[in-house]
Amino acid sequence: MRVLVIGSGGREHALAVGLAADPTVDFLAAAPGNPGIAQVAELHEVTATDPAAVAALAVELAADLVVVGPEAPLVAGVADAVRAKGIACFGPSAAAAQLEGSKAFAKDVMAAAGVPTARSYACTTPDEVSHALDDLGAPHVVKNDGLAAGKGVVVTGDRSAAERHAADCGRVVIEEYLPGPEVSLFVVTDGTAAVPLMPAQDFKRLADGDEGPNTGGMGAYAPLAWAPDDLVPRVLAETVEPTLAEMRRRGTPFAGLLYVGLALTPDGPKVIEFNARFGDPETQVVLALLETPLAGLLNAAATGTLAGLPPLRWREGSAITVVVASKNYPGTPRTGDVIEGAEVPGVIHAGTARRDDGALISAGGRVLSVTATGPDLAAARDAAYALVAGVRLDGAQYRKDIALGAVEGRIKL
Repeated sequence: MRVLVIGSGGREHALAVGLAADPTVDFLAAAPGNPGIAQVAELHEVTATDPAAVAALAVELAADLVVVGPEAPLVAGVADAVRAKGIACFGPSAAAAQLEGSKAFAKDVMAAAGVPTARSYACTTPDEVSHALDDLGAPHVVKNDGLAAGKGVVVTGDRSAAERHAADCGRVVIEEYLPGPEVSLFVVTDGTAAVPLMPAQDFKRLADGDEGPNTGGMGAYAPLAWAPDDLVPRVLAETVEPTLAEMRRRGTPFAGLLYVGLALTPDGPKVIEFNARFGDPETQVVLALLETPLAGLLNAAATGTLAGLPPLRWREGSAITVVVASKNYPGTPRTGDVIEGAEVPGVIHAGTARRDDGALISAGGRVLSVTATGPDLAAARDAAYALVAGVRLDGAQYRKDIALGAVEGRIKL
């Protein structure tokens, strides 16, 4: 199988590593890729959000399968353009990707499908914002309605901060706060059949103890020994299947990766958000534990044959990833710093580039996702932080408490 991966971040590097390990893949390319992806795939230049350019590259490379990693190309219609060329594509249509592209659209779908989620208001004016904040109370949850690379959400007890964020965004969704541990569940789907992957937990705040601003994710781990035994079947029955049915009813079936962000509240699992692609950095830990060949799974979803796939196989043990971010992230990151110790197995590249002299340098906010597995979570955690200790990046930021609460048994439902 000839496979083309679209994107240039940590999620795409993790996908490329998984695809390269699949014995059915005899050619792997990525566009535009990054220096880490270049270790396992042939890189090509392309503007990832240009549907015609991506489709043309897929034709040029005689790709059998295109895997679109990031959300912006999906919302732009890249998957539609690829499929129009007769090439299988893993990723939803532009219409279906609105589940991530618009928080208000996703809320409308959830309401129609009867999905358990937070009460919310879509707001565009200061008066609407004020009414929503009054009604829902603190903590205030204010979400940019559009794509914001995982950084468009403010959760705060400070009303003025909530109002400022709403004003900065223009159109927002304001929600009631959902208490309880947060969980990410990835579901591979061809629009009808749905295959859940292993639940994971990520860490959105920048600093230890869940302090500091929200980020795109500072680390993750799997599996979740503390999660309820019925979590996955319950979410499939209450959330995933009704959502897929509603999308089919609207004439915009969702095929690809449905990311379900959940809060495990006292009333049961409730949806915080949907994404239309693999989440980053949870992808790194989930794929590290997946034993089933990745290309076959994604191709089955892309070709409508998922129902005939054998049950997924998983490796024993646990996985953890720790994100190493650049100075000033999640504000305007400092880039161009030399990175050492990052070209080893287990270090997934996100925001990296090559200098003219060949040196590896930082090129984004989240620079690396350092990933390790072990027979249990404590061992995986020790291995991951040992790898982090070998990375040198001036001004690097990373959390030192990823998965610590789970290891110490402090996560309570």
